[in-house]
Amino acid sequence: MSSAVVRSSAPVLADLIPGAKVRDAVLVLGGTGLITVAGQIAIPLPFTPIPLSLATFAVILTGAALGPARAAGSALLYLALGVAGVPLFAHQASGWAFASFGYIIGYVLAAVLVGHLARRRADRTVAATVAMAALGSLVIYAVGLPWLMSYVGVGLGKGLSLGVTPFLIGDLIKAVAAALVLPAAWKIVDRVSGSTDS
Repeated sequence: MSSAVVRSSAPVLADLIPGAKVRDAVLVLGGTGLITVAGQIAIPLPFTPIPLSLATFAVILTGAALGPARAAGSALLYLALGVAGVPLFAHQASGWAFASFGYIIGYVLAAVLVGHLARRRADRTVAATVAMAALGSLVIYAVGLPWLMSYVGVGLGKGLSLGVTPFLIGDLIKAVAAALVLPAAWKIVDRVSGSTDS
């Protein structure tokens, strides 16, 4: 990532680590690892083919901490490896022919959006972080819901009851958790660096 891009907008947490290209490669791999591990923390729900997992939380954290380019790389690598047959997805799934695959495509777009918002300091306060996480989740639903509806052959009402409504409370909890973690991380960074620019 060029220094000109970093200077023209606010840094994300990953920008504070020295090392440029090696740093970026390690961070992209780390982001993919975080999404993978969080995706394995999944609970199947008997009334929907979509599992309840922590992958969306990991995508939000990855987007905010790494910024749009590195977070997109992490989510794209996760997607590509899973499609290629590596069992990274929830319940060690791989490929693309399953009901929740659209949500995984949505991870890439959500990572980019959250990363861009973090570059505009949306991860510095509790309220802004909750809004940022909610927008990230909305993007995931915007891609995942149409895929789910097409895959299982249902209309909008049934699709919402299968692929959105059961997860809203969990999304709120994840947004609050992100709002506790990210602004707190910036407070620690500011304290250590002696900066008041947050």
